[in-house]
Amino acid sequence: MTARSFALLVAVLALVGVSRSAGAQQTKNELPHELEGIGIDDRRGAQLPGDVRLRDQEGQSIRLSSYFDGERPTLLVLAYYRCPMLCTLVLNQLQKGLSGLAWTAGKDLRVVTVSIDPRDTPADAKAKRAKYVEAYGRDPGPHGWDFLVGDEAEVKRLADAVGFHYRWDAETEQYAHAAGLFVVSPGGRLTQTLYGLEFAPRTLRLALTDASQGKLGTPLDRVLLFCYHYDAARQGYVVARARIAMIVGCLVSLFAFAGWLASLWRAEASRRTVRPHEAPSS
Repeated sequence: MTARSFALLVAVLALVGVSRSAGAQQTKNELPHELEGIGIDDRRGAQLPGDVRLRDQEGQSIRLSSYFDGERPTLLVLAYYRCPMLCTLVLNQLQKGLSGLAWTAGKDLRVVTVSIDPRDTPADAKAKRAKYVEAYGRDPGPHGWDFLVGDEAEVKRLADAVGFHYRWDAETEQYAHAAGLFVVSPGGRLTQTLYGLEFAPRTLRLALTDASQGKLGTPLDRVLLFCYHYDAARQGYVVARARIAMIVGCLVSLFAFAGWLASLWRAEASRRTVRPHEAPSS
C-alpha cells in the first residue's frame, strides 16, 4: 500500500466515525491490516493522568495537571506535527470551530495539542502553534493553546487514558490513527469525546458548557444542553426526544393541575359571594 492510499484509508476511517464506543463491533479479522489497533474508545468519566510530563513549544517541562485549574475546561487533541493529512484536517476544523465561539482560548477555556510522535521537537510544536494561532486571530496568551511534545511512554499513558489507539506503520512511515477531540473538565476528567472531522461551534459550546458543569455558557446553553445529547454516529448534538417528551408531559400535567386548582378557586369564590338580604316586614 502506498503512502497516498494509506492516508486516504485513514481519512475514510475518520469520516465514517469508526470507534469502539460508537457501535463499530468489528473483529480484527473483519478489518484491513492497516486499520487494526486503531480507534477511539468511549472513556467518558476517566480521570486523566495529571503527572504526565511533557514539553511545551518553548521547550519547558510541564505537567498535564497544570492545565486543570478547576475553573476552565480543556479541549485536548492528539495528533503529530509531521502528519501529511488527517491531523491537519482535525486541527483546521478545530480552529474553525473555535473561531465561531464567543469564548476565547486562554480566557474561558484551554486548548492542548499533544504530539503522538516522539520525533517531534519543541521547534516543530512552536511552528505549528504559530500557524494556528495566526489563523485563530485571537491572542490565547502564553498557555491558552499549547502544542506539546513528549516521550513516547508518557504520551502513551495519556492516549490510553482517553481511549485513543494509534499505530506506527513502518511501510508508509506514518502513524495510523482516528480523528477525534477530547473535552476535559476543569478538574481533569474526560467528559466527552467528539468523533470525526467537524467541530461546529454549537457542538463545542454545548460540550464545553457540560464540561464546565454549567459555569461556562448562558442559561439558554444549559437549557439546550438538557434538550440535546451528543450522538457519536451523527458526530454532533441532536434533540434528546425522551427528555423533550418528559418536559412536554410535565408541562401538560402542570397546566392541567393549574386548571383544576383554578376551577376549585372559582367554585369557592362563588359560594362565598354575599347576596343582599330582603328587608324584614313591619
